[in-house]
Amino acid sequence: MEINEAIGLIEPALPAKISHSRWADLGCGNGIFTIALSHLLGNGSKIHAIDKQSQRIHSPTDVEIEFIKADFITDTLPISNMHGVLMANSLHYIKDQMVFVKKIKRHLRFDGQLIVVEYETDIPNQWVPYPLSFSKLKNLFSASGFNFIEKIGEHNSIYNGNKMYACVVKY
Repeated sequence: MEINEAIGLIEPALPAKISHSRWADLGCGNGIFTIALSHLLGNGSKIHAIDKQSQRIHSPTDVEIEFIKADFITDTLPISNMHGVLMANSLHYIKDQMVFVKKIKRHLRFDGQLIVVEYETDIPNQWVPYPLSFSKLKNLFSASGFNFIEKIGEHNSIYNGNKMYACVVKY
C-alpha cells in the first residue's frame, strides 16, 4: 500500500486536523499508517509508534513520532489518556480480542477513538491467524461497551483477493 492510499483509507476518521493530540499506533510495522496518521494530525500532536521489532520512522510532518519497542499484546504500555489508537493490520494477531479491547479501552480518553484497519474475512491463514470481518468487529466492540462503530473505507488487498476495511470506533 502506498502512503496516499493509507491516508485516504483512514482520513474520514479525522476530517479536521486536531492539534496537540496524542495517539498510539499499535503494531506499527514499517510505519506506513503511522506516517499516514501524521499527515492527518495538527501541530503539537504526537504519535507513539509501538512494535516489537525495532523500527526507524521519521515524520514528514510537524507531528512528533516516538518509537517504543514493546509487544503491544503482552507488555504494559507506557501510554494513557490517548485521543486515539490506530490498529492497522494488528488486531488479527490477538487471540483473545475481547480481553485486549477491554485493556486498550483504559488507555483512551472518554472522547477518544480507535481507527482499525483489517481484512474483510473470517477465514484464518498463516498471516492473519485471528481474522475479523467488519461484522465480527462490530460485535466485538459493541460487547466491549463501544456505541459508535462505522466503516469509513475499503481498499483492495493484494492477498487472496480480499478487501481491507477501515473503521472508526468510539464510546
